[in-house]
Amino acid sequence: MKQNYAHGRRDGLRLALSILAAEEAKWATLLGESRSWRTNATREVRYKTLKVAQQRLRTALNRLTPKSDHAIDPEVASALEEIGL
Repeated sequence: MKQNYAHGRRDGLRLALSILAAEEAKWATLLGESRSWRTNATREVRYKTLKVAQQRLRTALNRLTPKSDHAIDPEVASALEEIGL
């Protein structure tokens, strides 16, 4: 049961990382595109927020790896590689 729970957590984190990657790509293309400084500032804040969220997810993934084994789980490594972290 514990193994299924850990697998489910990894699946959830991978899903969250892919959602954040898609959102980050969307906001990265919109940075500085508007003539309004207020809109550009809002977009920049959203983009930075997504970056912070990605870092927090990466921290959570690092906590899921066993402390005795310094190698990262292949599932987690492939998910991180897929989104470019």
